[in-house]
Formats: sequence, C-alpha cells, structure tokens
Amino acid sequence: MKKTLIVGAGFSGAVIARKLAEIGRKSLVIDQRDHVAGNCHTKRDPETGVMVHQYGPHIFHTDNDEVWNFITRFCEMMPFVNRVKTTVGGKVYSLPINLHTINQFFGTTMSPEEAEKFIREKKADKTITDPQNFEEQALSMVGRELYEAFFKGYTEKQWGMSPTKLPASILKRLPLRFNYNDNYFSHKYQGIPRDGYSDAVNNILEHQDIELRLGESFESYDPKEFDHVFYSGPIDRYFNFSRGRLGYRTLDFQVTRHDGDYQGTAVMNYGDPEVPYTRISEHKHFAPWESHERTFCYTEYSRMCEEDDIPYYPIRLVDEKVMLDEYEALAKNEEHTTFIGRLGTYRYLDMDVTISEALESVRKYLQNK
Repeated sequence: MKKTLIVGAGFSGAVIARKLAEIGRKSLVIDQRDHVAGNCHTKRDPETGVMVHQYGPHIFHTDNDEVWNFITRFCEMMPFVNRVKTTVGGKVYSLPINLHTINQFFGTTMSPEEAEKFIREKKADKTITDPQNFEEQALSMVGRELYEAFFKGYTEKQWGMSPTKLPASILKRLPLRFNYNDNYFSHKYQGIPRDGYSDAVNNILEHQDIELRLGESFESYDPKEFDHVFYSGPIDRYFNFSRGRLGYRTLDFQVTRHDGDYQGTAVMNYGDPEVPYTRISEHKHFAPWESHERTFCYTEYSRMCEEDDIPYYPIRLVDEKVMLDEYEALAKNEEHTTFIGRLGTYRYLDMDVTISEALESVRKYLQNK
C-alpha cells in the first residue's frame, strides 16, 4: 500500500495523519516551514521565558464535543477566558460591546432592558432592513456612534479598505450583549494548551505510521507516487496560480519586552484610525498559570499579503469570486487530492472548525475507498 501525502503540518494535516495512522495507514506529512502547527505555532521567548504565539494570539473555543475530546487526548487544555479591551478616544472599553461598554460610552447606568431598548429604538438604523455590507450591518445593529468608535477605524486598518466594501457576514459573528459578560466567546469549551499548540500538534503526529519532514515543499514531490494527497496549502499555488493570485491580508509584528506587566490584559485593540496598529497582545497573559518577571508584547500591523509573505486572512472580495469559482472547479476534478484547511479552501477557519473538517475529510475519504 502506498503512503498518503499530507501537505501541511498544522491542525488539518496532523489530525488527518493521526486518524489514518490509528487504522494502520501510513502517511508522510510535509511542511515547508521548519516547525509544526502552522500559524498556531508557539515557542518560548528565550529572554523572558514567555510562551509566544508566534503568528499572533490563538484561543481554542468550541461547542463541538468530538473536537474537544480529540484535542484533549493530546494536551492538557487550561481554562482561558479571552477578555478583549479596546482603547478609543483616550478611554478603555470592553469588547465585544456589552452593557458595561454601552453605559460607559454614553455615560448612563441603564439596566439590560433599558439598554436594549435604547440601542434598538434610538441608535440602531432601522431603515436598513437588508444589510449589504459590513458598515450597513454595524449601523443596523448598534448605530453610527458605536460603529465609528469601535468598528470603523479598526476595520479599515485590519482590511485596508472601507467597511462598505466588506461583506456583512464578517460582523454577524460578533455578539452584542446587554449584560456585563465580557467573555469574547460564548462556547462551552474554551482554553489554551498548557505547553503550547506546537506541543499539542507534535503529540498528535507522534505515531509510528506518521513520517514528518519539515522544510520541504509540495513541489518537490510527485503526487502520483502516493495513494492520496490531502493538501492544506494555498489552493491557487496548487494550480500554479493559473487563474491568478487570490488575495490575503498578512500581519507584521513589532516585538517589545518590558519589566513587570505592560498593559494588564492579553489583547488591547486600538480603534482610532490615526493609530497605525490594530492591537497589542501581551503573551504572558495567555498563560495565567505561569509567572514571569518580564513580559513579551506584539504590536500588530495589518497589510496586503505579497508573494513571499505568510497569508493570514482570505479577503474573499466580490471581484475575486470568479477566480475562486474557477479554482474550486479545478479542485473538484482532482480525483486523488482533497483540499483542506484555511488555505486549501480559501476560508477563514477557527481551530475547532479546522479539526472538525479534518475529521470529516478522513471519514469521507475512507467511505470512498
């Protein structure tokens, strides 16, 4: 029996390799980077001892029991509540917008019922019944004042374009709360691996029927030599960019180290448009079970992804729809290749969805064997 080739040693590839190995099928997992876990990669900063989320913050959150049971086989998941703050107009507020944010912003002491009525009847734009873009969605939810304070400037910096050009769906997943709950997520399971994401992925890949090769690209291999290919690289790269390059945003990080506690929270957003960065993440706060005298911070800048950059967020603009449709049509004709993950499907995926879809991909593959 030939081996299965799995391109990418992130969660998608690792999960698929593990599930195949557990039924006696051998896999070769390759990754062009020199580490596992993809953009979830973690490593300790040698100067401070802090566990760093190398490509930006990642918090694991899910309601999916199968996914949670899978990941906790390979790591100790420590409870973590993501409490995001934002600095706007010289003041600090909680995100997502909750009762505290509303009362603080408007200088009121409203109850949940009063605040909901206030936003729905006096602030939200009731003339927008079918939001067509991000801005319209925000205006219909919270009104102009809250939109311009908390969403407009941040979104323009994050995506490099007017919110009127972004789909409404981006904002639909952000909650609006009329209580004092400041947990950014609302899922049943929330946490971060005690020893980091890379340790968890290494544990998933630790099996006699899984061979891991780092620093090797897909182009170095002949897919015909393998029983099947699971591909988590960029879908346009697989087809040699024959239809053009799909658009991504990428991130640049400015590293700073400080004594003590720099900002008192893991993530501080900056919504003012004149501030060039989107947020500062202080990584020791992602591991509150540890103690460090010094601290490690990322100041995060977003920009358009160029050829040699690491892609983070698929843009999925309307004018790319034709190109994406063509790539998806080509992918469907690849009988011995399954496209997986964020890059392989050109969608932004949370980690739990990545794992869930990887598990489902294995099931479908085995059903068709």
